[in-house]
Amino acid sequence: MSKFIVKPDFWAVFPHASIAVVLAKGVDNAAACPEAEALLESAHREAGKYLGAAAFAENPAVAVWREAYRQFKTKKGARCSIEALLKRVENGRGVGSINPLVDIYNAVSLTWGLPCGGEDLDTFQGDLLLCTADGTEPFRALGDEEDEPPFPGEIVYKDDAGAVCRCWNWRDGQRTMLTENTKNAFLILECVDPARTDDLKAAAAMLAEKVQALCGGTASVHILSKDAPEAGL
Repeated sequence: MSKFIVKPDFWAVFPHASIAVVLAKGVDNAAACPEAEALLESAHREAGKYLGAAAFAENPAVAVWREAYRQFKTKKGARCSIEALLKRVENGRGVGSINPLVDIYNAVSLTWGLPCGGEDLDTFQGDLLLCTADGTEPFRALGDEEDEPPFPGEIVYKDDAGAVCRCWNWRDGQRTMLTENTKNAFLILECVDPARTDDLKAAAAMLAEKVQALCGGTASVHILSKDAPEAGL
């Protein structure tokens, strides 16, 4: 049985981080889901509580991740996924519908002001790791036509076949993306502020409940920390 393992080199940089995993199995991500689209639309209004500072980067939900990204090697201009979502809300562009699983995790992300992402569990090769890259991992980002591997020392999700997401939670890869054919999903939420650990747990519970209610199947929640760094897949 493969595992998701957060490696010691990650905890050396972020000893107080917490990671929530939702394993959604037997889901239907192909059918149109107006309920997921409505959830995403209502989350735009919820996101307003994380905005309001005179400078966008001074909003706490953004600032904590700006500081986190200063702690490891990143591609110039890389930003945490929650910052990208909140920026779209602030600019009035909004976050569009993609597919039910993505709509649900984006809605949860906006509702709780935490980064959230997802991958097709059946595409993983071997264990999935959250760790620093050695710089040789193959990676092709969504929308790109060429590989662009991570930098040595960059925090990434990766498996035996290469990187899965660059700069911790910046850009997902094509190989593991959620599609209409996804039946089993690995959904992830991250927190670097110890004061928000309870928010992370509540967000993960909401994510699991909404996925199971709207996409069917089963959903289980696993909370990882420095003292509990592994979960079975």
